[in-house]
Amino acid sequence: MDDYQQYDALGLAEAIAQGRVSADDVLAAAKARAAQVNHRLNAIVVDVSPPVRRESEGPFAGVPFLLKDLGQGLAGWPMSWGSRAWSRTPVAENDAVVDRWLDAGLVVFGKTNTPEFGAKGVTEPHLFGAARNPWNLDHTPGGSSGGSAAAVAAGIVPCAGANDGGGSIRIPASACGLFGLKASRGLVPAGPAAGEMMLGSAINGVVSRSVRDTAAMLDVLAGDTDVSPYRGAPATPLLDEVAQEPGRLRIAVSTQSSINPSPHPEAIAAARTTADLLRSLGHEVVELDRMPFDDAALARDFLTTWFAWCAWQVDDARRRAGAKDADFEPDTLVMAALGRATKPVDLVAAIEARHGHTRSLAAFHAEFDLLLTPTTATPPPRIGAFDQPPGVVKAQKALIKARSAGALRFTPIVEQMISQNLGWVPYTQLANLTGRPAMTVPLHWTPDGLPIGSQFVGRLGSEPVLIRLAAQLEAAQSWADKRPAL
Repeated sequence: MDDYQQYDALGLAEAIAQGRVSADDVLAAAKARAAQVNHRLNAIVVDVSPPVRRESEGPFAGVPFLLKDLGQGLAGWPMSWGSRAWSRTPVAENDAVVDRWLDAGLVVFGKTNTPEFGAKGVTEPHLFGAARNPWNLDHTPGGSSGGSAAAVAAGIVPCAGANDGGGSIRIPASACGLFGLKASRGLVPAGPAAGEMMLGSAINGVVSRSVRDTAAMLDVLAGDTDVSPYRGAPATPLLDEVAQEPGRLRIAVSTQSSINPSPHPEAIAAARTTADLLRSLGHEVVELDRMPFDDAALARDFLTTWFAWCAWQVDDARRRAGAKDADFEPDTLVMAALGRATKPVDLVAAIEARHGHTRSLAAFHAEFDLLLTPTTATPPPRIGAFDQPPGVVKAQKALIKARSAGALRFTPIVEQMISQNLGWVPYTQLANLTGRPAMTVPLHWTPDGLPIGSQFVGRLGSEPVLIRLAAQLEAAQSWADKRPAL
């Protein structure tokens, strides 16, 4: 098992291809590690048995893999979305990304924990219970790909399925000391049931321990399908970019946030540590006194579309899965009620406002190659930090039962939800609404031993630049040997 944990996914595939170890032995090692630690982490919540695999000579042939139980449907198995509403309904066909992973030779043996409908930056669904951070079990691994990140950080698999609609790759990668890249809108297909996820804000990908694994995984996933609304594929394989120098980049750094005016000192330290490393590598780093966009307005626009999407998700589960109110968490029903109470013209205004945020970011990128921020504004919070007080839950249930939760739109609840739910993750939604690629790199740990990543946001299609820079940072300050004592 110690040998197994030393390999990234490409390294395991190479060892299997060369006959130095069998795929069955590698899978047995992954399952043994899961049996050893998952009861403490609650990262894997569905045992896919027998494992699903295809005969393949692909780049990851024989490598064990975990799907996120959201947006990565596996035919014949329920995809819960972290909700009781869908936990009993088998999926009819594989999602496009799942087919591509299977064609690449990956062996799917489980599915990972996620918050209900991926709606939170922590992974504490009522259906499965809280996932825990391998670096400190009292803390969250982030969300919504928290189960996947916990499994990778704990050495169960070197790489796992994830997706990102508001930071859900980057937040848990940051919280668990991993590398995570959210690709440009349209690069990775959704479907076949839908052309894109969450009005184009969400996209599938992975969390991984090595830069080259993420690059190779995006090479596997990239490219449109017949139902895709966009064409998208990198001009050259991203794996080839790992060995290329990034050149001298002009990078602006900011830790400012209207949502959280006082980021934790360790979040500021993470960005400054990364900025210092960038300067030592020859890059130009410029400190900004404010963000190059209106992040308070962006947060409101993000939540307006999120609430409307949540309302659709709830109604869709009621219609197709026969779900009742008891099948949803109270927070989800409140968000859905707020979504239904949103005027159509206000929803369109929030969607159209994305173009303004994109123009602001484009003006910034005319001067700078990348924007550097902390990935999160605080270290990973403790489990239960965002639980609602019993009195609030009781009031929520009463409003839901009376079908009057939409009246909450006339109260300060939206501003409170921005402060509470986005206060520790105010930096990540920008890339989702604008469709830009963004990555988190694990370069900083707090004195208490918790990771905080550094986020880079690039121009549309700048994945090659991000991969080159990440590989340079990985070589300069390797994180591969930093592992939680679990």
